[in-house]
Amino acid sequence: GVEASFSGDGQYLAYTPIADRSGQWKHYRGGTASRIWIFHFADQQVEPIPQPSGRCNDTDPRWQNGTVYFRSDRDGEFNLFAYDAKSKTVQQLTHFTDFPVIALNVGGGNLVFEQAGYLHRFYLDTGKEERLKIGVATDLVETRPHFVKGAKYIRNAAVSPSGARAAFEFRGEIVPVPAEKGDPRNLTNTPGVHEREPAWSPDGKSIAYFSDAGGEYALHVRAADGKGQAKVYKLAGAGFYEAPVWSPDSKKLAFIDNSNTLFWIDLASGAVKKIAAEPVYGPAGLRSLKAAWSPDSQWIAYALNNRVGYRTIHVYALADGKSHPVTDGLSDATEPVFDASGKYLFFCVSTDAGPVNQWFAQSNADMRARRSLYLAVLRKGVPSPLTRESDEEKGDEEKPKEPEKSAKPAAGKPGPVQIDFDGLDQRILALPAPAGNLRSLQVGAAGQIYYLALPAVPPLLDDRDSSTDPGGAVHRFDLSKRKDETVLTGITEYHLTREGKKALTHARPETWSIVELPAGPAAAAAGTGAKTPAGPSAEPGKGKLNVDAIEVRVEPRAEWPQIFREAWRINRDYFYATNYHGADWPAVRAKYEVFLPDLATSADLYRVIRWMLSELAVGHSYTAPGERFTEKKPVPGGLLGADYEIANGRYRFKKVYGGLNWWPQLRAPLTVPGVAVKAGEYLLAVRGVDLRPPAEIYSLFENTADKSIEITIGPNPDGKGSRTVTVEPLATEANLRNLAWVEGNLKKVQQATGGRVAYVYVPNTAQPGHAYFKRYFFPQADKDAIIIDERFNGGGQVADYYIDHLRRPLTSYWATRYGEDFKTPGAAIHGPKVML
Repeated sequence: GVEASFSGDGQYLAYTPIADRSGQWKHYRGGTASRIWIFHFADQQVEPIPQPSGRCNDTDPRWQNGTVYFRSDRDGEFNLFAYDAKSKTVQQLTHFTDFPVIALNVGGGNLVFEQAGYLHRFYLDTGKEERLKIGVATDLVETRPHFVKGAKYIRNAAVSPSGARAAFEFRGEIVPVPAEKGDPRNLTNTPGVHEREPAWSPDGKSIAYFSDAGGEYALHVRAADGKGQAKVYKLAGAGFYEAPVWSPDSKKLAFIDNSNTLFWIDLASGAVKKIAAEPVYGPAGLRSLKAAWSPDSQWIAYALNNRVGYRTIHVYALADGKSHPVTDGLSDATEPVFDASGKYLFFCVSTDAGPVNQWFAQSNADMRARRSLYLAVLRKGVPSPLTRESDEEKGDEEKPKEPEKSAKPAAGKPGPVQIDFDGLDQRILALPAPAGNLRSLQVGAAGQIYYLALPAVPPLLDDRDSSTDPGGAVHRFDLSKRKDETVLTGITEYHLTREGKKALTHARPETWSIVELPAGPAAAAAGTGAKTPAGPSAEPGKGKLNVDAIEVRVEPRAEWPQIFREAWRINRDYFYATNYHGADWPAVRAKYEVFLPDLATSADLYRVIRWMLSELAVGHSYTAPGERFTEKKPVPGGLLGADYEIANGRYRFKKVYGGLNWWPQLRAPLTVPGVAVKAGEYLLAVRGVDLRPPAEIYSLFENTADKSIEITIGPNPDGKGSRTVTVEPLATEANLRNLAWVEGNLKKVQQATGGRVAYVYVPNTAQPGHAYFKRYFFPQADKDAIIIDERFNGGGQVADYYIDHLRRPLTSYWATRYGEDFKTPGAAIHGPKVML
């Protein structure tokens, strides 16, 4: 339980057995509504404080003079109530209707609580309440303007056409950074405005981004050198926008809104046109509407999902506003990009993505789709670029005449792209490049396609530290040589320059670079004169950008209102129910906006946002604190995975928890080879410091988690026979203690049933539950019955994986000459099943 309070005579304990959900789920009345129980120490009985029919939330019990005072929303809003332990009656003490009573406490014979941002005192002798006037002398440190720096503030990035600069979204500002010479340039410099997603125009003159400077997000386009004012375009979408993509002629932009609708805008007229909308609003991993322009700026390719999670490539014509399918929908096709010549459309295809794309299913937790590279020959009459080659003797050719000196070279403007949709499905070819976890297709020079190949680790089973993620490799496939080569390694993100000669790259830990790509065989054959030798991979970090030089000004009093309004707009534009569960959403904003002038810390802001969002009365709607100016770094402790007792003037190991030392998450410090501590031994010293009660045992383990330290242990309290060993304490023992509990339950079931009943514990329906089920179900699949223990379920996906295995019927038996007969399915329990 939580939130406990002893009676004055120590005979009773009032507590809440279930944590309060109402902080983010206002008016919750479900099965885990909080309640208050009173435990009687004399007879071990539990007395519940009575609730009205239909449940309510009771919490924060405070015992005073034979009465339990508590907060309850049984009257609608949280108010102060009292339960008389003798008469067994409940009385309402306050009657607020605007804001809840929170933070209840007792002291000096009276009650103190917070309501509507003010402290109140409730006098128990008179039953009256007053709002306190408190003056506090403070420097209001968190309200002070200050500057911040560091790569951790970078969210989105773009590279200039030549690779001379990169533009970053840096803590709500747009900041171009030079590759070599010069300083970062804050284009926006608006502390109270959120600017997002920079995109550099192909002609290098402009940077586009989204800004909420006018109260709603709009498209802003301004000179890349920062001169002049931005031109603002109002967008016809659902409120939030992402993925701006320039057309090659720098006259148009495509973008997506939060309803997963793809648009394009003509910058000359400001006209916005809809291209397509995804029929199913899936998770980010299945949203594929990002636009890819043809070289002549007249076509847009995109991938559109469907009800079963498969995506189909489409091409949209600006000329008539019509879209045409390229793939048939029987495979998962993604990431379309036009070749620089306009002859081909490259894309990725997976034929085994079906179960993987079922994003809400648990059964695909250890699956990963394999993707391959394909191209479509767009125009009839264009030969396959993969036709089998044959060397032939060439005769003397007449040399072309030299152009007249007065003639000017042809402009570099690409010719019109022609697409013949008739028979296009027969002009789709597989490229001879390795399949894998491929993404981020980008094009360089004509005939060259780049992509990022990442490790084939299923996302739900990927427990690597993202801060040290080794990333993947950027490959280049060259059509003229039909060769795939690795050009960059250790990359998590890359952006090619317009001609594909350079790339803006990101590598861990937080390294941004603009690197010159190795010249490939095609470039060398074309006589580019590139000095970079062909073949070797470019080094990540070479050409490293000085992102640490970026500094932006933070004005908390300017940005806190923006954060509040954006939180309100996010729910206005994303919340699934347009009636907001009955809340008048504009009125809710006005109700909580009154607190903004009184904010003194970021914690105040987050509390107000949390209160506001609670009006939606819904689960799975959470707030998380952002940056805190005065936040202090916690000092980690260190735990050995043991219970202790005091004996003979020493600390003695009462229980030593074993683990699975081959599994890092279940490492047990005291059972690893060379340590082997046993229950009954004494902990005599830590890092050379003698340890005896009443000294706090954990004080000697401060800041030792995951560090090697020496401890002295022995069988005797006087130190005889002691030994010193090296251990690595844990930051938490939760996994070890949970494992001991599970293994203990398993042994109890085996002993009670003579080994006939299986016991399987699942902590949730996400990846840990998937792993637990595999570990405990399959070794016991020969049992006659099964107990599934899902107590303390932490949630996750739909538990189809569990259900599929638990309900499998017996289909057949198989006879062999030697050994026992076996059945199909082999891993199935057909007897009784119960769930805790």
